[in-house]
Amino acid sequence: MLHSITPLLAVLASLAAVPFIILLKGRPNAREAVTFIAAGIKLILVASLLPAVLAGGEVEFTLAKVLPGAPLALRVDAFGLLFALVSSSLWIVTSAYSIGYMRGLDEHSQTRYFCFFAVALSATIGVAFSANLFTMYLFYEMLSLATYPLVTHHQDAEARSSGRKYLFYIMGASIALALPAMIITYQQTGTLAFSPTGILAGKVSPVMAGVLLFMFVFGFAKAGIIPVHSWLPAAMVAPTPVSALLHAVAVVKVGVFSILRIITGIYGVDLLKGLDLGMAVAWVAAFTIIVASLIALSQDGLKRRLAFSTIGQLSYIVLGLALLSPKGMTGGALHIAMHAFGKITLFMCAGAIFVATGKKNISQMTGIGKRMPWTMAAFLVGSLSVIGLPPTGGFISKWYLALGCLQAGSVALLVVLLVSSLLNAAYFLPIVYRAYFKPPVEAAWAEGRNEGPAAAWVPPLVTAACSLVLFFYPQPFLRLAQMAVAQLFGG
Repeated sequence: MLHSITPLLAVLASLAAVPFIILLKGRPNAREAVTFIAAGIKLILVASLLPAVLAGGEVEFTLAKVLPGAPLALRVDAFGLLFALVSSSLWIVTSAYSIGYMRGLDEHSQTRYFCFFAVALSATIGVAFSANLFTMYLFYEMLSLATYPLVTHHQDAEARSSGRKYLFYIMGASIALALPAMIITYQQTGTLAFSPTGILAGKVSPVMAGVLLFMFVFGFAKAGIIPVHSWLPAAMVAPTPVSALLHAVAVVKVGVFSILRIITGIYGVDLLKGLDLGMAVAWVAAFTIIVASLIALSQDGLKRRLAFSTIGQLSYIVLGLALLSPKGMTGGALHIAMHAFGKITLFMCAGAIFVATGKKNISQMTGIGKRMPWTMAAFLVGSLSVIGLPPTGGFISKWYLALGCLQAGSVALLVVLLVSSLLNAAYFLPIVYRAYFKPPVEAAWAEGRNEGPAAAWVPPLVTAACSLVLFFYPQPFLRLAQMAVAQLFGG
């Protein structure tokens, strides 16, 4: 165990930029420069922790001893570093994309937008590096409050209504379910520290263990598991960069990452296997995967289709973790990264289309590939990654998930995985076909290319390229996932 202030600096890097972003309100170029500088510093700080973690170590820093057995503390391990690397690297890409989108549409309150984006990234890294459940819960709620102004950015009736639903689900569930479960856990164990072997074994009855597990699973509603999923489609009213990073990477991944910490750090593999609770969670996730995929098929709004796709894809992660097999848990953890690069590509493409054409619905995008070939090429790659087809990184994580189903002895869950992948193809590939192989719905689209601002379509090309590279070189994400899972199984 190494002691260093670096984890705290990584958390604070974006938060420290907020005063400068506010002061530079009247100078947009300087304001955005501060955002890029903060994002670069955050990524460098997070990446600097990689050698120590890959060498088998962990980095720790205690801020304050608030409660006995539950200090306000940070600890960087393989799971946390994997998530932090994904979030911090994609913030840079999304910051560039935000400029093209927000300026392209001449959006109002851009300074407020960039401020809360920075606060949200601090909370995200805080969750990734939390040493215990108490610290993680505080950062989790900080993220909820920081993203509310982003969801309600347009300040119209629809945005306010969606914002209320957003807070009702994600904060209501955490206060009503996750918080009481955390208090009971602390009362029974005297600690909230994450441990590879868990902390609940021998401390609670089997019934209490089951009740607490589902209080945590549904309490961390950012994971979007049915029936606490309705906030995510409602939040699509936000500007597309918000949807891209916060609802494809940060917010939703914080939800599944919190469940990851509960499964691996509070319960432990042995306890969940002994009580057969893993399979119960796996089937809840499987139900969410199928239902969300079927709903996605019926959505004409592109962002809403992506939202329901995200709900299903998040449950792939939960399913992999709940399998409690080394391959499955590796696939679940790895899918955090692979899905992030694929889905953020799709969201950014949706935004680029809106900036260039004003179109939101799939039925309006017939022939759009002739006008926006690069944007739709990126959309194709992102689609292949989310479906789980080679040569994209999504294939690697789904391959491990499939192996994990077999390793856990569940052919039925393997069938769910394969059927859902077919449904993924059914709601993504027709969009690409419509864009490239049907006559343009507007004659002007056939006359020349108009991709819109470069800052709106180059970033999705970058993330699409990353999805391709991750197929051939899935490191360091695969290595971090394997290390973390090996530790759980005593390897």
